[in-house]
Amino acid sequence: MITVELAETPSFCAHEHWGSIDSIGMTPEGFRADVVPGATPLRRTGLMDILLDPYFGGSLGMAGVNVNSLASDSGFANFREMALSEPVRAMSALRPALKVQRMTGTYQCIRRGVMRLYGIDIDVEGDDGIAELDSRIGNKYSAPFAWYREAMIEARMNGLIRPVHPEFYFADTSSAEASSELGFTNTVMRIDPLLGMWPTDCPRREKLAARLGVEPRDAASWRRLLEKLFDKAAKSGSLGIKQLQAYSRSLDFRARTDAQVAWKGPSDPDQVRAFQDWIVHECCRLAHDRGWPHQIHVGTHNLSHSSPLPLSTLAEKYPNMKIVQLHCWPFLREAGWLARQHRNVFIDTCWLPVLNPRYYRNAVEEWINYVPLHKIMCAHDSTSVEMAAGSLVFVREILAEILSTQSTATGMGERLLEQTAAMFLNGNANEVYLVH
Repeated sequence: MITVELAETPSFCAHEHWGSIDSIGMTPEGFRADVVPGATPLRRTGLMDILLDPYFGGSLGMAGVNVNSLASDSGFANFREMALSEPVRAMSALRPALKVQRMTGTYQCIRRGVMRLYGIDIDVEGDDGIAELDSRIGNKYSAPFAWYREAMIEARMNGLIRPVHPEFYFADTSSAEASSELGFTNTVMRIDPLLGMWPTDCPRREKLAARLGVEPRDAASWRRLLEKLFDKAAKSGSLGIKQLQAYSRSLDFRARTDAQVAWKGPSDPDQVRAFQDWIVHECCRLAHDRGWPHQIHVGTHNLSHSSPLPLSTLAEKYPNMKIVQLHCWPFLREAGWLARQHRNVFIDTCWLPVLNPRYYRNAVEEWINYVPLHKIMCAHDSTSVEMAAGSLVFVREILAEILSTQSTATGMGERLLEQTAAMFLNGNANEVYLVH
């Protein structure tokens, strides 16, 4: 059996959330890094900002851990205060809660990413090692975009796309920090905020309308607003669109006539759904006309309503729009079937190693002998560059093992197997997002 070596194979990070950490902060729209170009930390960044990110911090909360209680037991007002003033003590207080999370993909991706980029293992380090790591993270995040570039070179990442809110494209980009970030970061525009612009009183809709000079009152004015928004995003370098409606509703977006839609009002489920369906189809039409990819969150939450199978309708109606199914667990067979049946449907395994490296293994093993090889991509969907680096460690290890077994199963030689890995890790995403 051939051993496939992927340590130097570049990774295209086509769906990332770097900067979604506490020290960089929030805005009313969401994570500040998704709204403000060049968003830098509002205070010193430390180890606990990377460790207690939305993913792993959320996992601790779901397991019943209240980190602020840990801090109050030690005489601090909250855990943030404790982590900033005494990071070693904060880590010691947290370690009992980490023991039951030690094998989870989220923790391991952070841990292995920290090892890859800093050479320190948070599982075994004593007080001196934790203090050193906290200090080094603080230094790196004093200039985060320089750090991202450095970390990307170290981990062999050669492309970055992050989904951002529509407001991102109206923000000031004249600062050195914004210029630095936009010098290597591509974006796709989130359309999910648009689907929430139904209520009669919607300040976010009104602000967007004022910026674009269009008051959306009916089908015609909504189309003008969306067209101007897409033009603005395109001029600002957007490569496509993204939505995460699968968190809250099915992906069955029915075609609606203008007459079927009420354009704002009270919270009526049927009217809200009709409005959302109409908005999605209009956004798909605009993406189709521009040849833009459309990233769509599939599975992982809301499992009774997040199957990707209804996306077949969008794929057929908008053939010039490449649909990229994100995550896909547990709907691996359904996602694979769609990618095989429709020339414009693709798959990205992003977030699977963070959820559970076994999910990533299962996905690749499910698809590799069924789905055309140019349809599979492997981004990371990480909240920090450290987590992305750890996810990439798992991706390279697992993909190398799977491809090595394919040398026996298919008779493919080392060169062809390494070419396949390069497609998954880099080439396919480059074709989907950068080649039109």
